[in-house]
Amino acid sequence: MVSMKDISAACGVSVATVSKALNDHKDVGEETKSRIRRTAKEMGYFPNSSARALKTNRSYNIGVLFVDEAPQSGLTHEYFANILDSFKITVEAKGYDITFINCNDTRKGRLSYLEHSRFRGVDGVLIACVDFNNKEVVELIHSDIPVVTIDYPAPDRLSVISDNARGIEELLRYVYAQGHRKIAYIYGQSGSEVTKERLGSFKSTAASLGLKIPDRYLISGKYRDIACAAVSAGKLLDLRDRPTCIFFADDYSAIGGINEIKSRGLSIPEDISIAGFDGSDIMANLDPKLTTIVQDTRMMGRIAADNLIDWIENPKHAHEEHTIIEGVLEKGASVRQLSRM
Repeated sequence: MVSMKDISAACGVSVATVSKALNDHKDVGEETKSRIRRTAKEMGYFPNSSARALKTNRSYNIGVLFVDEAPQSGLTHEYFANILDSFKITVEAKGYDITFINCNDTRKGRLSYLEHSRFRGVDGVLIACVDFNNKEVVELIHSDIPVVTIDYPAPDRLSVISDNARGIEELLRYVYAQGHRKIAYIYGQSGSEVTKERLGSFKSTAASLGLKIPDRYLISGKYRDIACAAVSAGKLLDLRDRPTCIFFADDYSAIGGINEIKSRGLSIPEDISIAGFDGSDIMANLDPKLTTIVQDTRMMGRIAADNLIDWIENPKHAHEEHTIIEGVLEKGASVRQLSRM
């Protein structure tokens, strides 16, 4: 393995000068820096991560806790996948690597999330797509390890949250402006923070518009579950006073609704209108184009990375910040303009 001593001998400079050049210190001339860096590259030199960790007291490794419990969710979920991709690009650009955290490291027996994080020596952890009521998740969040959460405002910690409440409000006001008064909502899993925000916003916005939403128009479903969405949509279509527009938990779930609607010989939006949430690239190519809220997943991932690394590198600063990222209404063509009532 090539060392700094080898590079210093090849360049005819001291080991200290080589170290300063590779770390871009200002007291080494640019010409000397360029020559040392070129020589280091030609000789196949790579910094020793263990030595850097000892020197800086950091591992330059960030953990990601991302629980994939369903085939329709996890890393196949476009929303979270885009956030993670943006997060990965940002942390790698700043010299950090990523390790996925789990609790089943066979070399040490079963480890909790916190134990695995410490075993891996991570500098911080991104937490997304988990049950935030899980005791091991709570333990990790409240540990001494810097943490940033996605779509969950953990107290005294960093979080990056999509503005779910405002998104649903904007979507409902748009559908209302299109003349719809019989609007149903097949929402996601009860108990999740995202569902609480969206359903609460749906109800409060409806009340402010003077809309009366019958209980039968509100159905608890699942995120990214096509089959569940199809069954729920069927229940709404079977109603004597069926809705003129159906909101789905997310764009992916809307596929189930579309399938059920078409299986009955109905057309979108001529016979019934639909709306989603997320801004999926796949759904953007449907005909008609889906009416939805496009979430800025790239910004969410970047801000999560920037804020977490700032905490890692400046631990004495206060680090309780909840960053809310607004989405954008995509009007699409799946909501029909009705005559005003």
